[in-house]
Amino acid sequence: MAYHDGLVHAIIRHQYGGSLPYAQLLQAGRIGLWRAIQHFDPNHGTAFSTYAWPAIARQIWHEVAQANSPPQEVLTPNPPLYAPDLDDSAQRSEIYARLHDLVDKLPVHLRQVVILYYGFYDHPPRSLRQLAHKLGVSHEMVRQRLLAALVHLRHPAHSLHLRQLLERNTIKDYEYADELAQSFLRRRGGHDGR
Repeated sequence: MAYHDGLVHAIIRHQYGGSLPYAQLLQAGRIGLWRAIQHFDPNHGTAFSTYAWPAIARQIWHEVAQANSPPQEVLTPNPPLYAPDLDDSAQRSEIYARLHDLVDKLPVHLRQVVILYYGFYDHPPRSLRQLAHKLGVSHEMVRQRLLAALVHLRHPAHSLHLRQLLERNTIKDYEYADELAQSFLRRRGGHDGR
């Protein structure tokens, strides 16, 4: 489990934690990681990090939601049990497949940063500083490559099908992606991220 602890830290960095202390978010994330380890089946062809990411994020979100919800006066002694939603599992698998297709089509220098930063394909997630050391480039260069990759991945020409699956295919969604791209281009200041 310690081998995948970096995945928990990466998700905490990307998910809103409200006013909860980092240690509490870390504990919730580790519970999600443990559950993912218990239910992971490598025969399904999905990388563990891809499988575990939503389980960890969901557990952290649940912890935040619990902390921010008003206490209930009456608790049900036996909460209802729900069967897993097979349609949801199939959709999630398709989303992961589309995401991996998008990442695989990135230029090599951008793909490498995305895979190692987010921990795709059973790589442990790494920080920008760790990546800079591994790749032998500056921290800023790694950050520029990651931003360039995200701009590329968000572009409507590349992300249409994934956006449709995620129901993020409105004009407002595309305007937001364009704002992020324009902001990146202004901050880049002529660097091409190579």
